[in-house]
Amino acid sequence: MTDIPPDHPRYLSLLTRERLAKGVRDGIASEQGLIAQGRGEAFDYLIGERTTASAREAERAAVAMLMLAKNPVISVNGNAAALSAKEICRLANTLDAAVEVNLFHRTEERVSKIAALLRSEGCGKLYGERPDRLIPGLSHERAKATSAGIYTADAVLVPLEDGDRCEALVKMGKRVIVVDLNPLSRSAQTATVTIVDNIVRALPNMVALAQEMKGMSDMELGEIVEEFHNDRALAAALDDIVDNLKK
Repeated sequence: MTDIPPDHPRYLSLLTRERLAKGVRDGIASEQGLIAQGRGEAFDYLIGERTTASAREAERAAVAMLMLAKNPVISVNGNAAALSAKEICRLANTLDAAVEVNLFHRTEERVSKIAALLRSEGCGKLYGERPDRLIPGLSHERAKATSAGIYTADAVLVPLEDGDRCEALVKMGKRVIVVDLNPLSRSAQTATVTIVDNIVRALPNMVALAQEMKGMSDMELGEIVEEFHNDRALAAALDDIVDNLKK
């Protein structure tokens, strides 16, 4: 990886790019994922490369929703694995959630490499290598799912998601949480909870929140979920962008 000096003003952004480029070289991420990363980074500039108050509220609601779920699952694609494998596994283990590899540009080699990476980071319940069901309404490889994982999950965290799969999961009756820096995307507009934040900030935040909220009752967690309104969170995210541009 390129030697990036820590005092560089773009250090964290450049480091993220390097991690994803390495993910492509290692066969974890796809080349198309680099384009998606660039698009997300543009929106990150617009929100000021920070976790906003509205994003923090969404992260809190997301954690509460996952804690209340009977079968919570974290769906992982190549970019998510390349950027946040350790945090994904920490969150899954903290929430006693399963992790399932699901790829748009799927090859069995990539699935195996991502699964191996996640296992090396301590993931326990891990699915995706032997899918046995198809998500209704979807074609292509991304329709593949596992009976014990995404297919029967009642709450699914899908960082860096594509819009029509998010919509299909919602139509199946699932609560869907997405991490998406673009508040206008179809994923963001369709999800039950949209976290407008960078995955490299959102997942560590959620791990900390999950640890903090462990002692809450189901009633307290339910109140957090009920008080959250995704349309308001998306409107607040747009306001955050406008306010940042005025500075």
